[in-house]
Amino acid sequence: MVAVTIRDLVVRYGTKTVVDRVNLSIEAKELFLLLGPSGCGKTTILRSVAGFAQPDAGSVWFGQEDVTRLPPHARQAGMVFQSFALWPHMTVAENVAFGLKERSVPKNEIASRVEGALESTQIRGFGPRRIDELSGGEQQRVALARALVVRPRCLLLDEPLASLDARLRRSMREEVRRICKSFGLTTIYVTHDQKEALAIADRVAVMQDGRILQVGAPNDVYRRPRSPAVARFVGETNLVRGRVTSWDASGIGIESPLGTLVATSEQSFVPSGGDGVWISIRPECFRLATAGTPPVGPNRLMARRSGTIYLGEIAEHHLRVGEQALSMYEINPRAAPATPDGEIPILVDPMDVVLLPFDENTATPPEGG
Repeated sequence: MVAVTIRDLVVRYGTKTVVDRVNLSIEAKELFLLLGPSGCGKTTILRSVAGFAQPDAGSVWFGQEDVTRLPPHARQAGMVFQSFALWPHMTVAENVAFGLKERSVPKNEIASRVEGALESTQIRGFGPRRIDELSGGEQQRVALARALVVRPRCLLLDEPLASLDARLRRSMREEVRRICKSFGLTTIYVTHDQKEALAIADRVAVMQDGRILQVGAPNDVYRRPRSPAVARFVGETNLVRGRVTSWDASGIGIESPLGTLVATSEQSFVPSGGDGVWISIRPECFRLATAGTPPVGPNRLMARRSGTIYLGEIAEHHLRVGEQALSMYEINPRAAPATPDGEIPILVDPMDVVLLPFDENTATPPEGG
């Protein structure tokens, strides 16, 4: 398999710049996710790698080979589309064999390679079936088999699970990762589904408005976002304005509408004393104070519950601390809570208080999509 490098890529549609000087390095055998809202440019990057879109500037490399001006068939990349793009008048085997016939592979080799591809995607014996006889998940496997059978240098997946129902998406994302890893494929996968990206990626690139906001391992992107846009798009978060009052190796003190908070000094963004910051706290990071917890202190807040949404595995509590609205997730709630009444003590660990750059000219944090 081959590494893929994207250098200073620019793509315009008319006067609109949809990809704005993007640089990415995808390692050989890596499962790399492009994550972002609709219209952010992620599919255009994928089409540029595949050869279906020509960049206005920049280049695409497969290993040491500049493939920017090569036609799609010469790049030896396999692509799976959101719609699957299967031919309904062909059988499963004929769909899978199509790319091999276009490459003039001998018939006896075609038969054996098609059988191997069907077996690897766990649809062995489906060769004679018609496409309209298959479920959505089975059609997805046929599309994967068709991409794999040509032995691509890299695999490109454009929202491959978007048309499946929620339960099937969950099982198929695990299957896609298994297939990519068992074949040792360099894979670039486009999605707008945050959970999908976090579940299967080796690394994730978060995009907005044609630019890369952050690249990293799923845990790093989720736990240590580098901007309010990333914090909001990758999961849910509470964003609160604050100002740094102290900083040393033991922690960072911040004054905020919630009161005094303490964050660990292990931050992607390191502010100075007096700096304005955004404070990002995930809803699941708040917890109810228990008996024996000190009655006062930093990161202990008194909140009033204004409402609750019971979702089975979690309860989403809507809280207010003074004038500041917050969301808190209670994991495995025993029962739907009673009518809100009185204040409740909540805590947050300093490790879960994430500091982000603050623009003094911006009254509210930018949306993540």
